Amino acid sequence: MWGSSAWYTGRRTPTPRRLRAAGLLAALVLAGCGSDPAPAAGPTPTAAAPAGTAPSATAPADTAPSGTAPTSAAGAPRSFTLVATGDVLVHQGSSLTEGARRPDGSYDFSDVFAGVAPVVRAADLAICHLETPVAPAGGPYSGYPSFAVQPEVVGALAGAGYDLCSTASNHSLDDGFDGLVRTLGTLDAAGIAHTGTYRSQAEADTPRIVDVNGVRVGHVAATFSLNGVPLPAGEPFAVDTFAVPDVSGVLADAAAARAAGAEVVVASVHCCAEYDHEPTAGQVQAVRTLLASPDVDLVLGHHAHVVQPFERIDGEWVAYGLGNALAQHSTRGHDTEDSVIARFTFTQGPDGRFTVSRAEAVPVAIELGEDAVRLVPADPATAGRVAAVLDARGAVAAGLGIVPG
Repeated sequence: MWGSSAWYTGRRTPTPRRLRAAGLLAALVLAGCGSDPAPAAGPTPTAAAPAGTAPSATAPADTAPSGTAPTSAAGAPRSFTLVATGDVLVHQGSSLTEGARRPDGSYDFSDVFAGVAPVVRAADLAICHLETPVAPAGGPYSGYPSFAVQPEVVGALAGAGYDLCSTASNHSLDDGFDGLVRTLGTLDAAGIAHTGTYRSQAEADTPRIVDVNGVRVGHVAATFSLNGVPLPAGEPFAVDTFAVPDVSGVLADAAAARAAGAEVVVASVHCCAEYDHEPTAGQVQAVRTLLASPDVDLVLGHHAHVVQPFERIDGEWVAYGLGNALAQHSTRGHDTEDSVIARFTFTQGPDGRFTVSRAEAVPVAIELGEDAVRLVPADPATAGRVAAVLDARGAVAAGLGIVPG
């Protein structure tokens, strides 16, 4: 999935973010948060800089003559496909954890994502949302309301083809700063890039930019809440946060990523109301402010734990909420097992800017079995229910294609 990899660096002002490299040709997916045909080759990223060390900068991209669309070596306009999915939550004492437990006490979550892995692996850049910290290997583990989950779930995400995860959520500090550091180290070891939480000020000050088959894609992420947990003393940089609907810090990070050479910037936003298909007024205002900026090209939403609409605003797209990619809530009466994979294709135009040339959504579902939990293509009834939510703000008429998995 990943093409040639490279790190790009840029210093910024307020709170910034970091990203890493991925490959080409893809599908995109979006997410939610709270209480809970052959696969392409896997990622081959370059090594990340050590925590606290800024990677070296690279030269600016080539430019095409004025009025001429830049092209790839094959002569076609430069393009890539991105997929994104929803919240990854591992609830303890559930069929999810019991089904993944192995006789030696370790865990294997690979079957959980096997049903959607072909869609994820086909993308040039696949983005997940890891909502919770991971515990040390062997535990102890904990679930809602303060998570510290099996680190093996990260290996399953890598095996399914994910390249990059946003990590800013209301659960980011559930296991303290040590848990945050452990989680980022686990992602690094699995070859998955990350943004939204940081081990050092220098890491936070380095824009996250990944090379996706020659296109530099920036990623910023922030959460509206830490569930009342204060930022660690001496580590105010640990998590990117914002107060709805004020997204000035997110905009500053996006501008820094753009200044550092990002040709596309994706913003992952973790907020606002759980279990509600309709975005809040503050959520909509925050999204509109982000998309009004020349520095943000796509917004992905998380935290609702149910699917929320997609919308095209002045030519740019938002997925207000991608639902859950993995969860087994004890809270019932909500569509928490309905989910969606967002897939967006970006193509460079004659003016040199990248815009979404194709927007698609793939309805999927969390299948809760007695001894296993899996993310699978949606059946017709679920797909219809998800499609109705996705189109609640006119997305289909604006160009969204809703396609089977």
